[in-house]
Amino acid sequence: MPACGQPAQPSPATWQHGHVTPATHSTLFPQAPDTADAVLDGLDPEQREVATALHGPVCVLAGAGTGKTRAITHRIAYGVRAGILQPSSVLAVTFTNRAAGEMRGRLRQLGAAGVQARTFHSAALRQLQYFWPKAIGGSMPRLVDRKIQLVADAAAACRIRLDRNELRDVTAEIEWSKVTQTVPADYAPAAAKAGREAPRDPAEIAQIYNVYEDLKRDRSVMDFEDVLLLTVAILQDRHDIADQVRSQYQHFVVDEYQDVSPLQQRLLELWLGERDNLCVVGDASQTIYSFTGATPDHLLDFRTRHPGATVVKLVRDYRSTPQVVHLANGLLAQASGRAADHRLELISQRDAGPEPGYTEYTDEPAEAEGAARRIRELMASGVPASEIAILFRTNSQSESYEQALADAGVPYQLRGAERFFDRPEVRKAGIALRGAARFGGNDTLLDDAVDLPSQVRAVLSGEGWTTEPPAGSGAVRERWESLAALVNLAQDFAAAKTGATLADLVAELDERANAQHAPTVQGVTLASLHSAKGLEWDVVFLVGVAEGMMPITYAKTDEQVEEERRLLYVGVTRARRHLHVSWALTRAPGGRPNRRPSRFLDGLRPGSTATVGRAAARGSGGVERGFTSRPDAAPRRTQRSPARCRVCGRTLTDAGEMKLMRCEDCPSDMDEGLYERLREWRGVQARLSGQPDFCVFTDKTLMAIAETEPTTPDELSRIPGVLKRKLDRYGDDVLAICAGQELEQGPDGE
Repeated sequence: MPACGQPAQPSPATWQHGHVTPATHSTLFPQAPDTADAVLDGLDPEQREVATALHGPVCVLAGAGTGKTRAITHRIAYGVRAGILQPSSVLAVTFTNRAAGEMRGRLRQLGAAGVQARTFHSAALRQLQYFWPKAIGGSMPRLVDRKIQLVADAAAACRIRLDRNELRDVTAEIEWSKVTQTVPADYAPAAAKAGREAPRDPAEIAQIYNVYEDLKRDRSVMDFEDVLLLTVAILQDRHDIADQVRSQYQHFVVDEYQDVSPLQQRLLELWLGERDNLCVVGDASQTIYSFTGATPDHLLDFRTRHPGATVVKLVRDYRSTPQVVHLANGLLAQASGRAADHRLELISQRDAGPEPGYTEYTDEPAEAEGAARRIRELMASGVPASEIAILFRTNSQSESYEQALADAGVPYQLRGAERFFDRPEVRKAGIALRGAARFGGNDTLLDDAVDLPSQVRAVLSGEGWTTEPPAGSGAVRERWESLAALVNLAQDFAAAKTGATLADLVAELDERANAQHAPTVQGVTLASLHSAKGLEWDVVFLVGVAEGMMPITYAKTDEQVEEERRLLYVGVTRARRHLHVSWALTRAPGGRPNRRPSRFLDGLRPGSTATVGRAAARGSGGVERGFTSRPDAAPRRTQRSPARCRVCGRTLTDAGEMKLMRCEDCPSDMDEGLYERLREWRGVQARLSGQPDFCVFTDKTLMAIAETEPTTPDELSRIPGVLKRKLDRYGDDVLAICAGQELEQGPDGE
């Protein structure tokens, strides 16, 4: 194994030796695969199972570093390239703009452009904006980015004084209430039932929450939670709009499913309707946002809600060394609770690396200085600053490390700061590069530029870029780092695309800006453990791992303590090769050394003993096929090959044709009389339930029934559009009609 930061030797492209294309890395600007089958090249057996499971409910349990994003993007791309999925009919949802942008970028590289990859809020907002005139009318309320000022105004109207921390916490309580669909009057009992520690008297919070809602209506504004709530309300109340959305999107993929809130789950159910073309991906052991209303229950209960689901477990860890993976597995081996019962035991696919380091310091400043000193040594040995991160439990811990790194002359960036392409210097640089691409022939700056990188350096030199970074830190250094990132990107782009021009680079920057796919800024990352989710580095420093901080002091219940353990697990699994764990015995120099290392390290760090033992994890990788939940349940529809017309054999991609299992233009052997009887029966059912006819069965489904003339529940369940719930409710009637029997319509349509 090469030293950290040194280039690795090329690896054989075989999964058997653990040398699958890295799960979370890809070559810059790769060529799109030539064929659908080529999309599957390099996937390990479990990832390939995910990629080829294109029908019915699919649940992917993916451990950290196992290539979940790779698996689901290849799944979508394979379906698109094979003609099974239409790009415009797929909606992939995740939780951050960064993750959605990365997904769009990967799909574009795989030749599957046109697939919608968005956050829940972004997808809902687009639908809300489109359907507002039809569903509500008038002007849509203005969306406010931050609700904290509105909450402050509501508190003032209630004559309740809140300090800055209380204001932030009350705002979080309002957000939790809305994503759990809790109205102001129900806040107090709901918070008590959920075990939430309210920052103020629950009655006061309920009062502020109520006035907050009134203020929004008075000012004609809405918050991000309203986007989901209003979209849910429209889809519930307007069946015509819901049907229009469902006709647009036929296939759904949900990433980080363990973080879904009850409100997001409800929206997903409304998007799906009666269909089951849903693929969810998650890891209960990475549930770290329960304070926002997220719950892993939807992931853990997926098999119960969908008995016929295919479950694929990804446990091959391509990110971290066996030493890092051993520590991660050890953390979860001591865990308890429902998420722990479903944990996955990772298996590293990398060569051995150094053991994690554990360091005890006298105080927090000494801990920060020790980390900065070690980082300087790593950088001197060739490790890029961008491949190093310092992760801490709370944002307030960052100041000591900012100071220590600045004193050591180490560049750094704070995670969660302004997005790269939104920075003023980056926007100005983009304008300058665009102008040079259009009129560069008349620009004397470019006279001596012989290739694309030198052209970019010449243009950006006019924006403040220099060959050497400015001394010190601060705003000047941050601007230089941004421009240097663009220079480095130009070099990578030119190396990957022979003959690339300045115009090509500008087009690539536009694509990246739209996807929020920023180039790497050369600086050590400072981030909280929560904000580090989904990221990775060669070297990770986990700092402040002491009782009172990890677990945090206010984690009182067993569930809260276990979430803190999972948070540390997320931190550990961010490291590829080097992991340094540290803690301080006291906060300030000269203080009483009364701290001890986190209980989570007991039995894992040298010289300590385990306090809790558990059986080995049951999370071996593999595939579990669906099963039926009871003997009389309809058999699960098996994984299907591409749908083909049963008359002419052509591959079918249109949803309506797939229901009929034939092309629209091919001759039909439908029993017209049976079709009319089914339509009459459907009309009666629709009137009894107060729904439009198509909510019972669509015309296409009735035509397919009339053509197939099923005689058993098994045959009826094989018809697209006849899902389990409809089979249970209407199956007996439909089979009776197909058999030529007359029905007596009772109050329930039976």
